[in-house]
Amino acid sequence: MTGPKDELDQRVQSHFREKTWDESIGKDSWMVFKIMAELVDGYDKLAKIGPCVSIFGSARLKEGDKYYDLATEIAEKITGIGFGIITGGGPGIMEAGNKGARQAEGKSIGLNIDLPFEQHFNPYIDKNYSIDFNYFFVRKVMFVKYSQGFIVMPGGFGTLDELSEALTLIQTAKIARFPVILVGSDFWSGLLDWFKQTLLKDGMISEEDLNLYRVVDTADEAVAHIKAFYDKYTIGVNF
Repeated sequence: MTGPKDELDQRVQSHFREKTWDESIGKDSWMVFKIMAELVDGYDKLAKIGPCVSIFGSARLKEGDKYYDLATEIAEKITGIGFGIITGGGPGIMEAGNKGARQAEGKSIGLNIDLPFEQHFNPYIDKNYSIDFNYFFVRKVMFVKYSQGFIVMPGGFGTLDELSEALTLIQTAKIARFPVILVGSDFWSGLLDWFKQTLLKDGMISEEDLNLYRVVDTADEAVAHIKAFYDKYTIGVNF
C-alpha cells in the first residue's frame, strides 16, 4: 500500500526520469491545444458580460466570518451600481462575492480552477457564466481582461498572487489603470509597511507605485472608490 507521501515521491521522481523525444514533443504540442481551447472557451463565454469587478480572497473563510459577510455586502452594492461580479468560483470569499451578486440580481461569474483541495463551484454562480480551468495563467488572463476593478479581501498565497499580477500589469502599463482596492487595513498593514520600508527604501518600487492601490475598511468606501474612478474615467477593454 502507498500513502500520500509515497505518491508525492513518485510524482517528483517522474519529473526527473529522462523522457524520449517523442514523449516531450508530443506532450508539449497537445498542451498548446488544451491552452488554446481554454482561452477560446473563456473569450466566447465572457465576451458580452459588460463591466465587471473581480473579488479575490481566501477560500477558507466561512459564512459568518466578518470578511465573508463584508465581501457579500461589497458585491451586492457594486452590483447595485451596474457592475457584474467575477470570482474564482469556489468557496469562502469567492462564494461570498457570488452570493452578493445573486442577491442583487446582477451577473455572477465564476472562474473555477481544478485543484486537489479547497476548490469547488459555489451555488451562487450564473449557469451560463460558470467556467472551469486547468491552467492558472489562462484563468488569470480572464480575470484581468474582463475586470474593471479588483476588490482584494484577506487571503493567502493565491490572493497575493492575484494582487501582485494586477499591480505589476498596471505598473508596467501592460493594461489600463483600474482600481485595486485592499479591504481590511488591519490585515494588510504588515504587507503595506513592507512595501514602504523595504521595497521603496531599497529602490525596488517608486513612490508613485504606492498610489496603485487603495485601502478601505467598509463596503461603502469600496463602492465609492469604484464609482468615483469611473465617474472620472471611461470604462474600456483592458487589452
